[in-house]
Amino acid sequence: MVEISITQSRDISPATGPMEIVERKGIGHPDTMCDALAEELSLALCRFYRERFGLILHHNVDKALLWGGVSRPEFRGGEVVEPMEIFLAGRATREFKGVRVPVEELMVETGRQWLKEHFHALDPDRHIRFHAMIRPGSHELVDLYLRQRANGMALANDTSCGVGFAPFDELERLVLAVETRLNSPEVKAAHPAVGEDIKVMGVRNRDAISLTVACAFIGRHLDNIDDYMAKKVEVAALVRQVAEGITQKPVTINVNTADGQTQESIYLTVTGTSAEAGDDGEVGRGNRVNGLITPYRPMNMEAAAGKNPVTHVGKLYNILAQEMTAHLVADLPEVTAAQCYLVSRIGHPIDRPQIVDLRLGLREGGQLGRLQGRVREIVLHHLADLSTLQDRLVERAIKVY
Repeated sequence: MVEISITQSRDISPATGPMEIVERKGIGHPDTMCDALAEELSLALCRFYRERFGLILHHNVDKALLWGGVSRPEFRGGEVVEPMEIFLAGRATREFKGVRVPVEELMVETGRQWLKEHFHALDPDRHIRFHAMIRPGSHELVDLYLRQRANGMALANDTSCGVGFAPFDELERLVLAVETRLNSPEVKAAHPAVGEDIKVMGVRNRDAISLTVACAFIGRHLDNIDDYMAKKVEVAALVRQVAEGITQKPVTINVNTADGQTQESIYLTVTGTSAEAGDDGEVGRGNRVNGLITPYRPMNMEAAAGKNPVTHVGKLYNILAQEMTAHLVADLPEVTAAQCYLVSRIGHPIDRPQIVDLRLGLREGGQLGRLQGRVREIVLHHLADLSTLQDRLVERAIKVY
């Protein structure tokens, strides 16, 4: 029996308060790159395990470090002097029934493919070195996989918590939309000088919004410092277009606020990411599974990327909590906002958490008592359907960064 706590909370959304901060690290940020490459290896392992053995075997490849390189950016050119290096560590089933699993080869192949698909000025063959540091899993955790196969029930491989909330408020939607727009294929085609390493920090101070955008520019697509400054204005205009479609509040936009007036003091790159020289990265230091960093919301420290999609509740419960709250808000007109907290217990079925704690914001006149039955139905539906998260993750229908 699952214990489900349902309570009503006032002011559940930070949009009702005087201040709010929301951040997103774009796909070219070193931390997001680590998340993506760890997740790509996990997905490749899932596909290999399924195709060869008929099931996903134990793995957690969620420890990744990007060691930044050395570059010499210039207008109309530049070069990477020392490549960036990716160290991907973790545990995986490397052999099963006498069949070797090509972990290192999968890491390099999937990593290079992801980088080719998401960067237009970075050459993964020349600019990146990959290092696989992956050993077999512990006997205890591997045994959980064998036990779940025997009884047909996934067992949690950790005691962990997951959190989620819905819906996104205005500032959250705005920050996500700005980065998505700036890193869209359309913008890259029209503005090739705009790199992929884009970070957006949104601050709402009562009824005014400030957006600070850090945007890497690619030197070979710029003629000189004046051209760079003009491109910054174009980026600000693109951000303004996004903002006007989302909010009526006054919005102040600042792009690359640390810039000076010389080539050496501006955000100029060769590849479109600060990882080439000025920054390093690590899994779990960036966006949560909803794509944002929201300190005014419930958050936890789990790094979801790279964890297996079968038994690792550190991944599954954060996704589940997010989807559960979205379902509650979408299907129950009386519910204006929802927060969900889930806690697992290692070795116990993942569809039977220790506790499901739901906190709901209701419209004026809404009565919690009338809703409890329907809320419980939605919660139990998602728990019973938890195994489908595995398929949707492997099919790339769910993002975790």
